[in-house]
Parts: sequence; C-alpha cells; structure tokens
Amino acid sequence: MIDWPPSPHPRTSVPRTRSPVRLGTRTPWLPDGLPADPDDALTAVRGWPADLRPGTGATLRLWSLLATLGAHDLGVARAVEPHLDALAIREQAGLPADGDRTWGVFAAEGPGVRLDAVPHGDVWRLTGTKPWCSLADRLDAALVTAHLPDGERALFAVALTDPGVAPVDQPWASRGLTEIPSTPVAFDDVPAAPVGGPGWYLARPGFWWGGIGVAACWYGGAVGLARTLWQRATATDDRLVAMHLGAVDASLQDARRALEEAARVVDGDLDAGVSGSVVARRVRASVARACEDVLARVGHALGPAPLALDAEHAKRVADLQVYVRQHHAERDEAALGAALAGRDVAPW
Repeated sequence: MIDWPPSPHPRTSVPRTRSPVRLGTRTPWLPDGLPADPDDALTAVRGWPADLRPGTGATLRLWSLLATLGAHDLGVARAVEPHLDALAIREQAGLPADGDRTWGVFAAEGPGVRLDAVPHGDVWRLTGTKPWCSLADRLDAALVTAHLPDGERALFAVALTDPGVAPVDQPWASRGLTEIPSTPVAFDDVPAAPVGGPGWYLARPGFWWGGIGVAACWYGGAVGLARTLWQRATATDDRLVAMHLGAVDASLQDARRALEEAARVVDGDLDAGVSGSVVARRVRASVARACEDVLARVGHALGPAPLALDAEHAKRVADLQVYVRQHHAERDEAALGAALAGRDVAPW
C-alpha cells in the first residue's frame, strides 16, 4: 500500500525547511524572497549585489547562494548561474559587467552544427548554429563561443534580440528542468563584440571557477532531496530510513567540504598544489558522486510514492538527474586521471 505523505510520528511533526545552505560558517547573502521560477529569477538578478563573483573574496558567498537556490528549485538555480557567470567573465575580460541585462553563456559544441565568426572591419559577425542554448528566447544577451577563420575559437557578446537570432524549433523531451529548454539557436550575420582574445575563454582561471559554481547548484539540488528524507526520518522509527539518512549526510558533508576548500583556493587563501583544472575536476567529481548517492538512497528509503504523488519531490529528482549529467562521468574522471598521471610526483 502506498503511504505518502507519511503520518507524523508521535514525537514530532517537522515541516520542510527552506533555510540557507551554508558551505562555510557564515550565513550566505540571500534575496528577501527566493525567486518562484526562472522568469522571476531573471527579473530579480538585476538588483542583486555586484560582488557575487568568484575569485574576489566572495566565492563562498556566491556558491552558498547558488546551493541555496538549488535546494529551493534547481530550475531557478539553472537560470541564475550562467547569468552570474557571464557577469564574472565580462569583468575578468576588463569589461563592464552590464548586469542590467540578463545573460547566458553558450559555449557547448555539438555534432553537425558550427558557429563561425567573420571579421567585417571593426565588427565581427556570427553565422551558423549553436547547440544547447538555455533560455535563449527569454534572455537579453549571451556570451557565445565561435570558430575563427584561422581555426581557433573565441568568445563574443551578442544581443539575443537581434533579428538574425532565431531559436531552432526542437522538442525538449526532458522531464527534468522543463522550464529551461536548452535547444539550438541559429545566427544569421549577427553583429558580435569580442570578449577576450582567441582561446582566452578556455585558458582563463575563471573557466574552472565557473564549473565549480555549477557543482554548487548540483549540491543544492541534492540538499533539497536530503531534506525530504530527513523529514521522513523525523516521522518514523524505521532503522533503514535512518541508515540512508546517515549515509546521505556523510556524502553531502564530503561534497560540502570539497566546495568550501575550493572556494579558499579560488580566493587565494589556500594553495592546493595543483592546477585549477585539477581542483575543479576533483570537486565536480565529488559533488556529482554525492548527488548520485543521494538520488539512489532517497529513492530506496522513500519508495515510489513520492515520485508518483508529490509533484515537488518528483520535480527535484528529475531536475537533478538531468542537471548533474553536465558532469561527464567516466570521461571527466579519465581527464582528471590523465592530468594527475602527467605529474612528476604523486598527487597525494
């Protein structure tokens, strides 16, 4: 028999909590009210503090905010993270952040599609198709990578309101992150402004910082699921539920410590002794593994009922399953291993 929601245990009845997700000891900055959905988030971010940038001493503050948004709603976190990343990228390139506009970062490549940048005097123009362009129909602008005539790639700022920008009509079949369709965009002779030089986007340290910011969102999504498990544990004496809660806590603490330590490295307060790419790959692997563990254990502990009867819980599960696949599993672990194997001394 399906028993969901669980009957309150005589000793307590605990509501779900929306408390901040602390990666360190300090309470993170949060807006007065957490955005209700991605559209609400894109309106709200225009008024958020200007120091929410990695590498400026506020990295832990930024990642704690992203984790809190992820625990609240991964769709909201998924909308906010690339906007804040784009502002940081612009500042790293010596440009004004331009936070009055909402931004995306479109840097993925895909088979069968290509975006080319061609110089026309002092102006560059983009032609071709870019895959995986999240919220392109709702954002004001984006930072987009494109191929140069000499074969290198560079980053450009484009206005998504230009008449030459057209989202491709492609179904978004995912049951997760349904509010964040990430479909291709066609560019037809669209003017673009360079951001950094050829190869700068991937070579800068901030590239890896942004990748850890994504992992902070994943972590928040796992916390949201863990809080549902914790609520169930407070309402039952089932030792198996308690066992899963203990294991989930250990996994999340490992991920939290990895994020907290990485924030100290990014802000220059700790020397990791390895490159930024190794730090980022380690953290993303640790957080992704924790997310997969939480997904499995929460499913085992709670069974099918919340997936079938609790829309909020079912959304959390589907959102996290899709979002965490930005970690490329064994491929990313192979890249980490190859980087460590190329060192002259053992990394531990």
